[in-house]
Amino acid sequence: MTPPPIRVAIACQGGGSHTAFTAGVLSRLLGSPELAGREVVGISGTSGGAICATVAWAALRDGRRHEAGARLKAFWADNSARWPLDRLLNATMVSTALWQSLGLLPTVSPYLIPRWIDGTGAFRRLLRRHIDFDALGVDRDGVEPMLALGAVDVVSGRFRAFCNRRERITADMVLASAAIPQLFKAVRIDDGVYWDGLFSQNPPTADLLEAAPDELWVIQINPSESREPRSLLDISDRRNELAGNISLYQELNSIERVDQLLESGALSPGAGYKKVTVRVIELSRSVLPRWLGSASKTDRSPRFLDRLIAHGEERADRFLAALRFEQAWRDGDLGAVGSMFTDDAELVSSYPFPRSSTDLRGYVARWFDGPITIDSNRKQIAGDEVTWTVQLPAGDDRPVTYGRAVATFDGDRVSALHLGPMA
Repeated sequence: MTPPPIRVAIACQGGGSHTAFTAGVLSRLLGSPELAGREVVGISGTSGGAICATVAWAALRDGRRHEAGARLKAFWADNSARWPLDRLLNATMVSTALWQSLGLLPTVSPYLIPRWIDGTGAFRRLLRRHIDFDALGVDRDGVEPMLALGAVDVVSGRFRAFCNRRERITADMVLASAAIPQLFKAVRIDDGVYWDGLFSQNPPTADLLEAAPDELWVIQINPSESREPRSLLDISDRRNELAGNISLYQELNSIERVDQLLESGALSPGAGYKKVTVRVIELSRSVLPRWLGSASKTDRSPRFLDRLIAHGEERADRFLAALRFEQAWRDGDLGAVGSMFTDDAELVSSYPFPRSSTDLRGYVARWFDGPITIDSNRKQIAGDEVTWTVQLPAGDDRPVTYGRAVATFDGDRVSALHLGPMA
């Protein structure tokens, strides 16, 4: 009997223009034949991630998953600063954001900006050109994939996720999720007044659990790690990144904790809990212009956006290769595991794992078929390298021991694998 498809939910973190990276990731993931054994049951986003999520969701809703990439790229091409006046406006916006982030230029309330240069109307029209909001309805029966867009009520401080299971998604809901307070007035919806969801759930993940996914894939814009910032620009940039990651880390930690409690038996699936494997795809800091810091999140230059989209596609390819490698490892298919190493691949292993030898495939044959296993209760991270938490079973004189497996990919093959202690 054919096994049921793996249910996948995708969460898209916000980050202004940097979410062109998300467009590249989604383009490759949703167009990949490897998604054939998986069903996308939900997608969420905040700010720029909400825009990408909505464009991709509209393609999924229409039953045209393979068109998602073309639709996303069309949106970002339309959003880019292509014409002379637009390029001048973009350069002014980026330089203003840079000086403001350094505290060298005062900020101006968006409520003081004249209506004729207020970008809200133009942005609403941009959204309507690429999404047919009039065709959308409320999906109370869960026939369509779930869509959840994060925002925060400015007055009450309450988080809100606009969701197609409860309400009809409108252009203003997307605008509310992307209403950065330094740039846009708060968006009025019903009795609420909303700002950018970066202040709430970035992105919404708890809401996606209503779609009962087996896996949660997170497209993360703000890097999780950094060196110590020393310059004023680096300090401002890192503060911006950390603020954008707080809610995400809290929600992912909660999911991982539930997974661990389910495995230990402390929680029962019968009580309404379900194991969810978390996978994260990270934007690389190396692709960003360091001299601009977080101000580059306002940059709409075509070259920059195209570079981010291409980087997203490359990261998605690495993520899919890592999925194949992991699946072969889990299945005990040592031939497939061995074939995914390059001819000159390096394996380095240190405590708590058995020492490596020059015979890489011999090591794999001995230790990868049972003794060293991947712990799916902890998230996999696909960044510059791909990282898994792995474990050795309890022995005569030791408890279950955890460590990390870090793989470096060259194309779709592993060029180096490092096994070592938890960081």
